[in-house]
Amino acid sequence: MITGLLVYSLSLLASEGSIRVQFDHHQQQQQQQQQQQQQVAVSVPGDIILGGLFPVHTKGERSACGSQIYHRGVQRLEAMMFAVDAINGSPDLLPNVTLGVHILDTCSRDTYALNQSLQFVRASLNNIDTSAFECSDHSSPRPRNNYSGPVFGVVGGSYSSVSLQVANLLGLFRIPQISPASTAKALSDKSRFKYFARTVPPDTFQSSALVDIVKSVNWSYVSTIYSEGSYGEYGIEVFHREAQERNVCIATAEKVPSAADDKEFDNIILKLKKKSNAKGVVLFTRAEDARRILQAAKRLNVSNTFYWVASDGWGKQQKLVEGVEEVAEGAITVELQSNSIPGFDDYMMSLTPERNVRNPWFEQYWEDTFGCVLEKNIPLETNHTFNVCSADLRLSQSVGYEQESKVQFVVDAVYAFALALHNLHEDLCKDYNQSGVCPAMTLYDGGDFYKKYLLNVSFADLAGSPVKFDSSGDGLARYDILNYQKLQNSSGYHYRKVGRWFNSLQLNSQYLVFDHNQTTTPMSACSLPCEAGMIKKQQGDTCCWICDKCEEYEFVYDEFTCKDCGPGHWPYEDKLSCYPLEKQYMRWNTPYAFVPTAFSCLGILVTFAVIILFVKHNDTPLVRASGRELSYMLLFGILLCYLNTFALLAKPTTEMCITQRFGIGVGFSIIYGALLTKTNRISRIFDSASKSAQRPSYISPKSQVIITCSLIAVQVILTLVWMIVEPPGTRFYYPTRNQVILKCKIQDMSFLFSQLYNMVLITTCTVYAVKTRKIPENFNESKFIGFTMYTTCIIWLAFIPIYFGTGNAYETQLTTLCIATSMNATVALVCLYSPKVYIIVLHPDKNVRKLTMNSAAYKKYNSGSAPTSTTCAAPSTAQKASSEGTETILMQRVGPNTPTRTSCTGVNAEPMDNIALL
Repeated sequence: MITGLLVYSLSLLASEGSIRVQFDHHQQQQQQQQQQQQQVAVSVPGDIILGGLFPVHTKGERSACGSQIYHRGVQRLEAMMFAVDAINGSPDLLPNVTLGVHILDTCSRDTYALNQSLQFVRASLNNIDTSAFECSDHSSPRPRNNYSGPVFGVVGGSYSSVSLQVANLLGLFRIPQISPASTAKALSDKSRFKYFARTVPPDTFQSSALVDIVKSVNWSYVSTIYSEGSYGEYGIEVFHREAQERNVCIATAEKVPSAADDKEFDNIILKLKKKSNAKGVVLFTRAEDARRILQAAKRLNVSNTFYWVASDGWGKQQKLVEGVEEVAEGAITVELQSNSIPGFDDYMMSLTPERNVRNPWFEQYWEDTFGCVLEKNIPLETNHTFNVCSADLRLSQSVGYEQESKVQFVVDAVYAFALALHNLHEDLCKDYNQSGVCPAMTLYDGGDFYKKYLLNVSFADLAGSPVKFDSSGDGLARYDILNYQKLQNSSGYHYRKVGRWFNSLQLNSQYLVFDHNQTTTPMSACSLPCEAGMIKKQQGDTCCWICDKCEEYEFVYDEFTCKDCGPGHWPYEDKLSCYPLEKQYMRWNTPYAFVPTAFSCLGILVTFAVIILFVKHNDTPLVRASGRELSYMLLFGILLCYLNTFALLAKPTTEMCITQRFGIGVGFSIIYGALLTKTNRISRIFDSASKSAQRPSYISPKSQVIITCSLIAVQVILTLVWMIVEPPGTRFYYPTRNQVILKCKIQDMSFLFSQLYNMVLITTCTVYAVKTRKIPENFNESKFIGFTMYTTCIIWLAFIPIYFGTGNAYETQLTTLCIATSMNATVALVCLYSPKVYIIVLHPDKNVRKLTMNSAAYKKYNSGSAPTSTTCAAPSTAQKASSEGTETILMQRVGPNTPTRTSCTGVNAEPMDNIALL
């Protein structure tokens, strides 16, 4: 019936897909083999039995178990025995209760470990209440195999693949399990493994530590090798995921089959060589797989080709690198942070095959460690010579003994069970006065024990390290980072601690040594990092690219994209961001501003001098004959044109932009409006005189001022309309990508259109100047106006192409405009006022009243044979105009044959303020 229950339980387990049990055709032979294996176990009786699963032997190639002893497994087994002895000898922990053990060999194989674990299940089934069962002969059923009672919990296994299978089986029977070495992520799933715990952390943390190491040495392109099974597959899966999130690319990922031969390992190394840029290789393998990888690398002579980063499957094992030290040199490995258990080394060194009779595998471990054969194991008849083990042999560091890193976690697992049992015993057996455990504790449910007691233990172990479990039954994540280095001045090698990992990496990079004691970190990248201002263009693998340069006005938005900084901005030298460009405008300390400013200041001084001179001689015949009102208006227009230079060179603001619009337009309209009024008056006077003696209209001073103001008003109105159509303000002008110019919101063409009216005035005035060019040379005011207009036209014709042709050179453009404006004012000032200033200053004797006109000259102008009465009519007209106090047509000094004033007395002669100019 017990066998029926077992088969039923296994069928439930198989239905979940968690285990696979294969029955041999020779079932009878298999049962015999199981009986033989059952006989090879560590069995110590006690009130409470703890099971143990440890890899004492390696895998066999043709059988489940190999003949080679696994030294780490033996140490773990003895660590459990050491902990049980310490607990049984403690008066404070489980007093009057003795712990017993039932330890089995897993042979590093999951299926074999599953078969071994059936012994624990049988022992638990034997503890079932059989009162309801009876045999065919009406006798009570009794268990067939009962070594030392049912197990209360199991310590083990070591490999994650073993623990996955065993945890499924033990979970069906609610047997708690604590592993001291299994780190597969899947074991944290409480929906599948309800009663599994471990004193080590899951591989998710170790995978994070490996990614941190790869990033700390600036590797972006690595290959990975992992063992088939839960340990390697789950661990490398987490590594790949986190590596991708942190921009570490995987060149190739190779899996080591569980039954791989040397050819398989050689093929893996050859595949790694095809990705020659991926010099970093991450190993998430079991210890034996890691060793065979190193052996394959040595066979293929790639000792200095790859640099290894390995999980705790490699850790700090010395046996693993024996004979392949040169290949392993520079390897960075991760090992669970562990401390030596005090007293354990003394315990191990005190053991001998004669004293350690409870461990049936210790003799084989002894022979393998010392390379000898115990005397009792020598065949009676043999032709071979054997190295007989000496009775004086002891384990020591000189023979390669070193406390294995998982010993601490085995001891912690045993103590966790002991503390939980101690708490359970105190709760259930308070009133139980006998030694041992009370019936209530014997029958207590294993699942409740796991949840209420086992997961809640928290203590400091024998080495002083904290021990506790999280809600998933996982231990604390603490790792040491080791570097396999060659000893200085020696041929030996050792593991040097170069950092630690506890939630984050702390690595002393200066202590890292790679092959041949080189401290320079090797490069492991498909493509070199792009320089500043360059982006990646993907090619093939995600970490393989070519670098492409961003434009000078672009910045690196991300590693694959360049982005325009935009107008008015420019990238920093590192091309990571942009800064606003300095706004450029005309500075007063530049030659472009100094030259026009000096020119304008000189013009202003001269203009003020002329104004002062005219004001001082305001009532002299020359000033009165020049038409004082229009002269002052002309001087004001000239002064305004000079002042425009300062408005044009000032920093653009809305107020300055308004001043510029009015200043340039109105300044020119004052000058050319006044000149047009002058030339028009001269022309009308002589045209009228040639036709009749009637005085022309609108030639009085008041009329001339009104006409001039009207011409100026037109420009003011046009400027106001311009401001409505194109509101004043400032704008940014971008002649090039790295230049920002602050300018008034005036388009070049708008400026040209705003001067069209002034061009009309200039053109009309020039036409009048040409029209009056035949006026007698005595009347030489028109000549100076003509010179002024001709020069002005030349200046404007030269200015327009220069102004529009220097649009990108704003300084040149502004300087040109300022110079052109000042030159127009200067031409008017020099041509119109220099003759008058000359007489006022240097020849005041000529600033007197003279005869009005030379009749012979006037006749020559009219070139006709008009009667004498007509000849006197023109002077009379000029005199009438002069009598109003306006500008008189100037004449040269009269000669001796000039008629006297009385010769025209019959034609309404009037006193005049005329003056002759030489």
